[in-house]
Amino acid sequence: MHIGLIGGIGVAATLVYYQRLVAAAAARGVSKLDLTIVHGDIQELIRNNLADRRDAQARAFVPLVERLRDAGCDCVAITSIGGQFCANELAAMSPLPVVSGVVPLDAYFVAEGIAAVGLLGTRLTMRSRLYGQLVRTRALALDDEIDVIGQTYQDVAVAGACTAPQRALFFDAGRRLIAQGAEAIVLAGTDLGLAFDGHDAGFRVIDALDVHVAVLADLAAGRVGLAEVSL
Repeated sequence: MHIGLIGGIGVAATLVYYQRLVAAAAARGVSKLDLTIVHGDIQELIRNNLADRRDAQARAFVPLVERLRDAGCDCVAITSIGGQFCANELAAMSPLPVVSGVVPLDAYFVAEGIAAVGLLGTRLTMRSRLYGQLVRTRALALDDEIDVIGQTYQDVAVAGACTAPQRALFFDAGRRLIAQGAEAIVLAGTDLGLAFDGHDAGFRVIDALDVHVAVLADLAAGRVGLAEVSL
């Protein structure tokens, strides 16, 4: 299975996807991962995400998918949870099957026995409760602070680095979501690893990136079929 990734949205997230996908595939016995990455425009994605222009962003992704198709890829994945806001629209236009980073999350939470999660990520991701795609899991967000948290996340994603005050803001938000009933905090922004990786937040953290990577690794290893995991 030749996997195509739309990267660059942002660069730090792409690097983590690459590192973790290679490791996950190797753990499944795939020693020669067939993988191609193209570079997207993070500023264009930010503008379209903030305005919820799903068709426009999907159209912007299509030429990148065509390049992946021409490189021999069998499927495409967006290396950004924020970028998943237009995944359904992209699937309708795409010359390759699109492997969602959001759809597998609901089943994962249920399997883990988690009934309620707190969300951190882009404004739209939090406001839409992961684009309304969680049907068996209750999603919580700090509605009065979505703009502040979303802007802070955007700054981290563009910079590719997280400052101590930014990390403190995310950790405080996570603690308050736990206090409101969340059983775990979902990093529903791919670059949030810059804030959380290597740090003990004091509560359970689930990186949505890892769930997506596991699906892609299963594809690479032939453990699941493309029709089972594509939109």
